[in-house]
Amino acid sequence: VLHRLDRDTSGVVVFCKNEKLRDLLQNNWNKVTRKYVAVVNGKLDSNEGTYKDYLEENKNHKVYVSKSGNLAVTKYKKIKDIGENTLVDIEILTGRKNQIRVQFAHHGNYILGDSKYSLNYKKYNRLYLHSNLVCFKHPISNKYMEFSATVPNEFMKVKRR
Repeated sequence: VLHRLDRDTSGVVVFCKNEKLRDLLQNNWNKVTRKYVAVVNGKLDSNEGTYKDYLEENKNHKVYVSKSGNLAVTKYKKIKDIGENTLVDIEILTGRKNQIRVQFAHHGNYILGDSKYSLNYKKYNRLYLHSNLVCFKHPISNKYMEFSATVPNEFMKVKRR
C-alpha cells in the first residue's frame, strides 16, 4: 500500500507492485498530487483559500490544531452550494493524519458525517469525504500516472438518516 485513507473516506488508494517502488514514491510524497471532494457544513468564509495549521495528536489519538506540531497545508475551492452545505474541491499539500477533517472542523465547517470531529455525525449516512484524484510521475519510467474515482452521486444530494 502506497498511502492510506481515513476510515470511512471513499475513493482512490494506490498499491505498488513492489517495496522498492513504494519506497521511491513515499520518499517523494510531496510531489504527489492528492485531491478530494467533500461536503462541509454551512457556507465557507471564502470561495477559495489555503489552511495552514500545525497539528498534534493527543493520547486518545485525536488530532487537533495547536501552536506547534506538524505543519498541515490544505487548499480548497468551493464547487457549489448544496442547500445549507457546501461542496468543496480540496488539495492537500502535506499528508497529516485526519488533516482535512481537522482543519475544516477547526475553521468552522466540519465534514458531514464525521464521527470524530463533528457532533452532528449521526444525522448522515456516511462520511462525505472522497479521494477523487492521485497523480504523480512514475519514479522509474517517468511516465505520468493518474488515478481517479468518480465522486459519489449522493454528494450532490446529501442524505440524512
